[in-house]
Parts: sequence; structure tokens; C-alpha cells
Amino acid sequence: MESRLDRHRKVKVVRTPQKKTPLKVIGGLTLAAVACFAIGIGASYWTSNNHTAEEQDAASPPSAVNSSQPTSAASSSKPSPTSTANAIAPSSSPAVTDKPVSSDGQVKLTFVGDVLLASKVEDILKQKGYDYPYTNVKDYLTKPDFTIANLETPITTRGTVQNKDYVYRSSPLALPPLKDAGIDLVNLANNHVMDYGPEGLQDTMNALDQEGIKRMGAGNDLNEAYQPVIMEKDGIKIAFFGFSRVVPEASWKAGPGRIGVAETYNYKPPVEAIQKAKASADLVVVVAHWGVERSDHPDKYQTDLAHRYIDAGADLVVGGHPHVMQGFEQYKGKWIAYSLGNFIFTTNDVSKTWETVILEAECSKDKSCNIHLVPILSKFALPTPMNSEDGAKLFQRLSQISIGSKVDAEGNVSKK
Repeated sequence: MESRLDRHRKVKVVRTPQKKTPLKVIGGLTLAAVACFAIGIGASYWTSNNHTAEEQDAASPPSAVNSSQPTSAASSSKPSPTSTANAIAPSSSPAVTDKPVSSDGQVKLTFVGDVLLASKVEDILKQKGYDYPYTNVKDYLTKPDFTIANLETPITTRGTVQNKDYVYRSSPLALPPLKDAGIDLVNLANNHVMDYGPEGLQDTMNALDQEGIKRMGAGNDLNEAYQPVIMEKDGIKIAFFGFSRVVPEASWKAGPGRIGVAETYNYKPPVEAIQKAKASADLVVVVAHWGVERSDHPDKYQTDLAHRYIDAGADLVVGGHPHVMQGFEQYKGKWIAYSLGNFIFTTNDVSKTWETVILEAECSKDKSCNIHLVPILSKFALPTPMNSEDGAKLFQRLSQISIGSKVDAEGNVSKK
């Protein structure tokens, strides 16, 4: 029987009938993209990459750690890294993905925190390989039915650098290993995806589409940005949304005829989108970019928004952006994870920013989800499962900062 990793490379995509591009055009544009890369577009990345770091490295990166947890061997046949986002025709985000049926009547979702593949992290990747970050966690990412991450960098070799303190972009070389590691879907609704302007976001969406990684939280216009990604497994249809409450400029917000991210300063568009999706989906999942950096506790607006999402029909809310773990809350029987922290990010000397979890959600068609956490220490672009003692300490801390919830020694999240 083929493994999920093998299936992952040939995911069936059912696209919406709008905006079909003739096959001849696609083939021509793909050849043009490869030619452009060979001539030198890819090379321009190495000379123009901005190395401003939001969090500075504290020391040199270590070698990969042999974790006590099971890991899978790196694939010997990876997707070609030569594809570039430039000159690829725009396409709509794929709408539906089907996974093979299992007999348990449940869907297994895995979530990881903020993923940055640029700046100091990319310096490490150039030395150790773009698949290096997944060395000790690949089994956790490939085993569930769907794995979701927050992609905090544009994937592009061009664009106009934005006037902001911290600016990132990553090479298209980073995407094939991300896909091979098991990532099915990424959230683009965040405060870095347009660091290189509309062109950078367009290239990112095109590159993800070409690589077969689904995307949410951004689009070519208002409608596409708030459109859910629908995935189905074992007769359970899940609608995924990405929303950001951290948007550096008003011009980053998607609008009629304007590329951008799905913002949630105004709660009404997200609520309306959730209500609409709820009519046809069995589960609705929201990934939110929000909160105060390095704060252990959610801001009041985070709890307000999370409750609004659930009132509108969301069954699970998972947050990011603070760069540290925040707690959990169960509201009306639905789980909220306020922040998963950094999964792959630049490393500083604040130890809380090294702590994260792989969140495993087992959800049923009755709209209930059970949450389990794998404790992770993430330093120097190498997330690694914690030992049992450190994991227990993290779970105790998470219990202290959670709202009416606790995490036991095995990582199971429950109501107090």
C-alpha cells in the first residue's frame, strides 16, 4: 500500500471551472519560467536578498539531532527545485483535495506555527539543504490527513521592498522540500507575505499553485482572499480560512480588483464567509494571524474575534504571530489555540521563542475535535521533539496560561 508521502506527490486537485488556462499556454509559460531561471532570475535572488532579521541568531546552527521520536528518511526523489514563481500565469487557488478513505470516520489535522524560510534561516538552508528543517519532525507532518502551516515569507526573486522594519523573502528553492515534508496547506494572511509588494505576493501564489501546495488567506481580489480552501477526506468536508489582524498597510488588504490578504480588523467579512461555508462544509477551520508579539496571553480582541468566528460556525481556531506559545480555550465546545509560536524562524536569546508544539487535531463529522500536542524545541531552523522532562514543563506552563483549560503530561488538551 502506498504511503501518504507517496500520495502527497500526486494529490488530486479539482479546480473551479472559472479562469481556465489553455494547456498550450501553460506549457509555454512553464518553459519560459524555466528558461528565465536558467538565464539568471534565480541568481539575482542571492545578490538581492534582504538580510534584515526580525530576531537575530544567538549562535551558529548545530547539526541535525537524532530525535528519540520516530523520523522518516529523506526522499530520494524530490520535486524539481528549478521552478520559479516569476512569469507564471496567475491561477485561482485550488478548491478541493481528496485523500484516500479510512475506516475511522475521522479526519486528522496537524498544525504548525510560523514558518520563515528567509534571512538567517535561509543562510542555514544554503549550507545544510532546504530539507534540513524537517529532519527530526517529518513523520509528524506526513502521517496526518492534512498538515497546515503559516508561511511568513513571500516566495519570489523580484518585487519592490516595502518600507517596514523587518522584510523577508525566500527563494522558490524552498518550496519542493516544504511539500515533500508533508505540508498540504499554508496561510498567507500575515504581515510578511507582501514584504516585496503585490508582485511578491503574486509570485508566491503562483509558485504554491505550481508546486501543489494549497493556499488560503490571500487572493487576486477580495472574493478570492476570503474564499475557503475545501478539503475532503472520508466523507468529511473541511473549509479552511486564513485571516490577519496584523496588516502593515491598508494597501495590503485585498479589495475589489486588488490583490492582497484577507484582513479581520473588520470582523464582518470573515464572519459572513464562515457562515456561507458552514452551509455546505462539515467542519470549518480558521487560521488567524493576530496578537501581541512575545505576550503569553491573548489580547482581548483575539478572544472577541475567536468567539465571533465560533458563533458564526467555526469548529476550530488556530492562531499565530506572537512568536511565543499562548494558551488554549474551549468556547461553546470548540477549541481555540491562540498562538503556536515559531515552528521555523530566526533564533534569538529569548528561550520562550524556541518553544512550540505540533498541534494534532482529530475531528469527527459531528464537529467535535480532540487536541493533542507534541512539544517541540525549535532553534537554528531545526524543530526537534523535546525530551519528556522539558515537554512536561512546557505543558505545565501552557496549563497556567490557558483559559479554563489544561494540558496533561501526555499533551492532551482538555477543559478544567
